[in-house]
Amino acid sequence: LTWTASAAGRFLTLTDAQEKQEEVVSYLPLSHIAAQMSDIWLAMTYGVQVFFAQPNALKGSLVDTLREVKPTAFLAVPRVWEKMEEKMKSIGAKSSALRRKVASWAKGIGLQTNLKRMNGYSEVPVNFRLARHLVYKKVRKAIGLERCTKCYTGAAPITRETLEFFLSLNIPVLEMYGMSESSGPHTISLPHAFKLTSCGKEVTGCRTLIHKPDGDGIGEICFSGRHIFMGYLNMEEKTKEAIDECGWLHSGDLGKHDKDGFLYITGRIKELIITAGGENIPPVPIEDAVKDAVPIISNAMLVGDKAKFLAMLLTLKCNVAAETGEPEDDLTPEAAEYCQKLGSKATKVSEIISSKDKAVYAAIQKGISAVNEGAVSNAQKVQKWVLLEKDFSLSGGELGPTMKLRRAVVAQKYKDQIAQFYVDAETPT
Repeated sequence: LTWTASAAGRFLTLTDAQEKQEEVVSYLPLSHIAAQMSDIWLAMTYGVQVFFAQPNALKGSLVDTLREVKPTAFLAVPRVWEKMEEKMKSIGAKSSALRRKVASWAKGIGLQTNLKRMNGYSEVPVNFRLARHLVYKKVRKAIGLERCTKCYTGAAPITRETLEFFLSLNIPVLEMYGMSESSGPHTISLPHAFKLTSCGKEVTGCRTLIHKPDGDGIGEICFSGRHIFMGYLNMEEKTKEAIDECGWLHSGDLGKHDKDGFLYITGRIKELIITAGGENIPPVPIEDAVKDAVPIISNAMLVGDKAKFLAMLLTLKCNVAAETGEPEDDLTPEAAEYCQKLGSKATKVSEIISSKDKAVYAAIQKGISAVNEGAVSNAQKVQKWVLLEKDFSLSGGELGPTMKLRRAVVAQKYKDQIAQFYVDAETPT
């Protein structure tokens, strides 16, 4: 743990407190390795000042704390970045026509300039400087990130759409990757060395092996280095499964390296859906594509293991109770506006589901059909779907402490809806 904190801090170029103190906000459960490394071990090693957020941080008060603290570094799980994106889009939709036009202009310049920077282009155009003054600085101040030089995400997959949204506002959200068994970070993206959807490169002193790569270079990601754990307490057999004879820790994640050594996660072995026809399908890319195609969708979970075809559970974007974190029936303002554009008068999830709102259902099917058009085979097409009455949440048990989808819990909770997909089902063509 202490070696990892020291090595990761150097790699991240954290400033030692004797020179200038870094400041962070602690809000994730300290039982989780991401929070432990960020808020305890790195903090002790580099003298970081830690501010503890309110217990209801993930229910809506986090941004208030960020505005108060103005951290110099901020680590958030993908769901937090997504919620911030939704809120910012909702506020933007209510702005005047002129403000929306200026914001759209600034975002276009921001994305273009930062993508060029990502590819090594260093020149900063005049219109980018103007946009920074008019828009970017104000946005950063509004969410409490005006002093933040290191914005990170980890613990679960994040969509390219969310990464591009923040990049367009000159807020590069950098990905890192690791696991509890590697005492936290294994690869980290850096402000001067990152690629969208990549988890970056190995922390100095860590090594990666792609085990049994296929024709596309995709195989199981294995770790080696001083950050690897000794084993599971009193669980010798499980330890032998995790760490092979050569000392490589098998992550259970699938991934590949590009020509520049950047690591990309493509799926998880245990999450792979193996259809009745024997095709291995990673669910996350399909789920992300559906969410991108249908902006009203909050969560999507692909099902179809050992089944004749794929189907999907969907939830709609709704307001969340500030006190309890419980999903409410009211659609978010952004979702309600989306419905209006479709010609629907619905403002509640229950209204859409009870009436099987033609406009909304047609839009969802259109989005899924568009995703299916890009599928590499019929087996990877989503043939059926259902809207659930309630969004996934921490309180409902469908999301874990880092807002990661708990697939087994969802599958058990909605087993009747899943079974209904396959009642007397013939394989669709």
